[in-house]
Amino acid sequence: LKIIFTNSFVPPPAHQQGYNDIGYHNPSIKTPTLDKLAAEGVRLENYYVQPICTPSRSQLMTGRYQIHTGLQHSIIRPRQPSCLPSHMDTLPQRLQQAGYATHMVGKWHLGFYRKACLPTRKGFDSFFGSLTGSVGYYSYGSCDGPGLCGFDLHDDEDVAWGQGGRYSTLLYTQRVRKILERHDPTARPLFLLLSLQAVHTPLQPPKSYIYPYRDMTNVVRRKFAAMVSTVDEAVRNVTYALRKFGYYRNSVIIYSTDNGAQPFTGGSNWPLRGRKGTYWEGGVRGVAFVHSPLLRRRRRVSNALLHITDWFPTLVNLAGGNSGPSLHQNLSLSGPPRPKSQTQTHPHFKSKPKRDISQYQNLSLSGTPHPDVTTRPTPPLTLQSSQSAEPVWDTSVQAAIRVGDWKLLTGDPGHGDWVPPQRAYASAYKTAAQKTVWLFNITDDPYERWDLAERRPDVVQRLLARLAFYNQTAVPVYFPPDDPRANPDRHGGAWVPWVDEDEEEEQYKGVYEKGKTRKKKKREKKRKKKCMLCKLKSFFMNLNTQMMSNRI
Repeated sequence: LKIIFTNSFVPPPAHQQGYNDIGYHNPSIKTPTLDKLAAEGVRLENYYVQPICTPSRSQLMTGRYQIHTGLQHSIIRPRQPSCLPSHMDTLPQRLQQAGYATHMVGKWHLGFYRKACLPTRKGFDSFFGSLTGSVGYYSYGSCDGPGLCGFDLHDDEDVAWGQGGRYSTLLYTQRVRKILERHDPTARPLFLLLSLQAVHTPLQPPKSYIYPYRDMTNVVRRKFAAMVSTVDEAVRNVTYALRKFGYYRNSVIIYSTDNGAQPFTGGSNWPLRGRKGTYWEGGVRGVAFVHSPLLRRRRRVSNALLHITDWFPTLVNLAGGNSGPSLHQNLSLSGPPRPKSQTQTHPHFKSKPKRDISQYQNLSLSGTPHPDVTTRPTPPLTLQSSQSAEPVWDTSVQAAIRVGDWKLLTGDPGHGDWVPPQRAYASAYKTAAQKTVWLFNITDDPYERWDLAERRPDVVQRLLARLAFYNQTAVPVYFPPDDPRANPDRHGGAWVPWVDEDEEEEQYKGVYEKGKTRKKKKREKKRKKKCMLCKLKSFFMNLNTQMMSNRI
């Protein structure tokens, strides 16, 4: 969960919260505070994020699509020597230049192998929270494989020992209250990023929050819903603090999720298609709203296209800061700026082993300059010539693009089922083996049920041409191998930066893939032997969930 408050901006991102995991979309989820704030502000119903968290967070921080930061492959794992590129200004750095005090509370997950990667070196005056992607809500333990676990709660650049046993959502809310109490809003404007861990796994809600959902038959869904309620209470307490300490009348509150929900862990994107990690609407359509007494037109729903990258220029300009030309340079990870003839922007791309993968693309709605917008004109959407030697776009590449009403997907978009909220497991939906192109009119068909690729080849070709155009400025993927020096056992049992600042940076090209060891080969053979048993278990599991769904 992300909340931005500012003078005040306060965004709260809700981590892994699905389209169907908020009260105003689903009355069975009890979020009275969020519902009220959204109803009195502007609900963003065409808001897009990335399918997983590190790319989304990097885009919020830099205003750039991940194809321009090298973070398009996956999340940053705890032992990976990777983080936000050092040559790119971040949102808090730009706001600091505009005179803002900047603070962050909650989950970082943008790399920490060097001290230069820490939030306090990326523009935040203070930081309190976790550096890795997932920690225990009470223990603050984070693991990156068997036996590779460590403590992950930090206060600025120090390990915050002694906080174990205190629920993270409550602990983070209390820290936000202290920041608001100590800061003088009349002396200096404030930017506060509250990035709650909830509702990410592990599902560890306090028991008192589970009781209101006792009628939910699905236990996993019940726990998940209870954690959504903890988020709602946290936002209520922070909003109360904004009023009490004199911020509210001059504040902007932005609420945003960072990716779609995962039905296996209790989340729900219903009635949207797909889940976290996919390019279907369920993976990339985010829950978001803006609440502010300063809004001229309130109490409305906006269907305008908006992307998480748009917050950067919007907030910088709102703060009177500079979102000018220096942001428009599309720098590679390894060196100098590219010539102007090669620079352009507006895309999203992700990459997996052995192939490039492009993620979501959306145009900025603001009339102000966007970090990923240059003076180079948008390509004309002309049809491919039948005599062309090369195809417009390799449709085996996983990609998705939304332009106006149209959405195009290529490659393997990911699991594409529609999962009702009470089902713990999705049905065995499989896409056609040879199919690599889908086209939907999202305005008319928001649930992606009617593929129009064969009926509208003209639109398909235009969008493929645009994908190819955007891909021209994608920088290489930066996904290095794990570094054994990161092991918490070498650092007193905590996850901390492990590379010295004067140590030279190693450069990796593409995605690092570990070779198969003998142990892994043996495991694969055992798995094949157990295949029949797996199928039997899967059959009874699906049967059970179908019975449960029918019962509900």
